[in-house]
Order: sequence, then structure tokens, then C-alpha cells
Amino acid sequence: MHLNKKLIFFWLAAVVTVSSCKSKKQDQEENKATETITVKAPDLNADSAFAYVARQVAFGPRVPNTEAHRRCGDYLIAKLKQFGCEVTVQSFTATTYDGIRLNARNIIGSINPNASKRIILASHWDSRPYADQDSVAKTRPVLGANDGASGVGVLLELARTVQQAGTKPGVGIDIIFFDAEDWGNSERARDEYVGFCLGSQYWSANKHKAGYSAYYGILLDMVGAKGATFQKEGYSMQYAPTIANKVWQTASQMGLNQYFVDSGRTGGSITDDHLPVNKVAKIPMIDIIHTHLESGNFFADWHTADDDMDNIDANTLKAVGQVVLQTLYQEE
Repeated sequence: MHLNKKLIFFWLAAVVTVSSCKSKKQDQEENKATETITVKAPDLNADSAFAYVARQVAFGPRVPNTEAHRRCGDYLIAKLKQFGCEVTVQSFTATTYDGIRLNARNIIGSINPNASKRIILASHWDSRPYADQDSVAKTRPVLGANDGASGVGVLLELARTVQQAGTKPGVGIDIIFFDAEDWGNSERARDEYVGFCLGSQYWSANKHKAGYSAYYGILLDMVGAKGATFQKEGYSMQYAPTIANKVWQTASQMGLNQYFVDSGRTGGSITDDHLPVNKVAKIPMIDIIHTHLESGNFFADWHTADDDMDNIDANTLKAVGQVVLQTLYQEE
């Protein structure tokens, strides 16, 4: 069975076996991940992250080719500029699995743009055009508070926090808001990504700067629900196990194991925006994504008309953002 983000997938309990023939660099990174935190990142404001999620949702469903989508995109560009980012807007036309042409924008905000060592932080900013998992309102567009807006809200707050911090991370950061992620259909689309991830596919094949590369990337998806749990996702452990282990070790050191659960088992492999970044752009990227520990399912209101602000918990946003920020500040 092909497991992906848009299917209710079976639970995988397979433990990823890491080759004993690791490079010296990989060994050094894994050893570093076990060290005690010595550089403390500044604190993210949970209420501010929550407000950024709410502001996106207030535009309405951010479905490409709609006014709400255009206005929200303009808002994200303005906020990144306000936070001192060098902003690049990558406009493109995407064709959906059902033949609809979308006017889309990947939005990139760069912090410390001249740094040679770069790390990508990403989330998708569009929302789903129809609530196919809803028991009643299957044709209604999805507000996408958790599935989309939560990751963007965390990254906006992270950018604001870094801008105001006295000490900056020692690396360059590229915040990428991928567009046109959520138009797929696992039952009808026949491409590798079953119609999803159009923006990340485009960026991976047409990076925003010639010759661009990054040390690694972290994708945030559905990172705002109450009681959310994040386990090491299957493709993350296939393509970027060192990065996944580093992030989960950092969370453990911070006492956030209730969110970043490390049971020794690998979760399902989820088709998400990190997959083309790994496969096409050749940049190792992990996915921090909420899945149920036992069933592997997503949060209860996934792809329904009820994915609204009632799903969002500021404490979850804070936990995810703080772990990501701490990971950045530990880089050299």
C-alpha cells in the first residue's frame, strides 16, 4: 500500500536500520545531538503564534485562485518584510490533477541571507478546496487552521523572535511558504504525489536562487492541535535520519517528550512537501507532522469543515516552535 499524507494509513512499526557504514560527518552530527544544550534560544510567544494562525484563518479558506488566497499571500509577504527578511516571491502556474490551472506563489523569507550555511523551515500556506473527509459538508472549502495555518503561524513567530533577539543564530534561515499543496486526490490522481505538493515540486525543480542549496530542512504540518503528538515520520528517517534524531533529542533535552514522542518506532511514510525537496532538490528535510500514536491517523477534523480555530492550542504551537528554534541556535 502506498502511504501518503492524504490517505488514512496503516500504522508502521518498523524500526529503521541505519547503515554501519556512516560517514565520519554523520557520526559527528549524531554525537553532537546527544550533548547538553549550552546555547539557549530566545523564548517564542505562544499567544503571538496563535494570533498569526487566527489572522490567516480570518481571511477565509486560502484556496488558490480566490481573493482570500491572494490577500493572505500579500499579508505573509508584508509580515516577513516587517520582520527583516529578504523576501522572494516565486510566482508560477500549476495544473491540478483535474486540469484546473492555479495562479500560485511560493513565498520565501531569508534571514541572514549572506550566510553560506543555510537551513530551510517550511510549511504550506494554502488550504484544501473541499472537505472530503466531512460527513456532511464534503464540497465546502476548508478553513485549514491546523492543516496549513498552524505551521505558518509558528514560522512567522519564529521570524519575529529572531528579529528581536539580541543573539542571532549562526546560520542563514530560509522560511518557505509552499503554495498549492492541498489540491490532491489519492483516489483520482495518478502521479507520484497523487496531486498534492504542487508548490514544493515546483520549487524543488526551480529553486528561488541559482545554485541554491541548504544544509537541511524542517517542514511543519498540522502542528497546532490540542494534545498533538509528533513521531519520527517514515520518509524523514529514510532521507534525513540524523536531522530527525537531532530534533527529537533536542525536544527531549527540553522536556517536551509528550509532544515529540520517541518510542523507538518509525511512523508512517507521508507524502508531504518534504518529499520532493528530498528527492528532487536533494536537500535532506524532515517532516514534523501530527499523527495518532496508535492508529497513525491525523487529527479528528482533518480535511473537514471543522478544521477551525477550536483545534488550535497555543501550547502546542509554542512547543513546536521552541524546539525548532533551539535546534537552529545549536547550529554553528
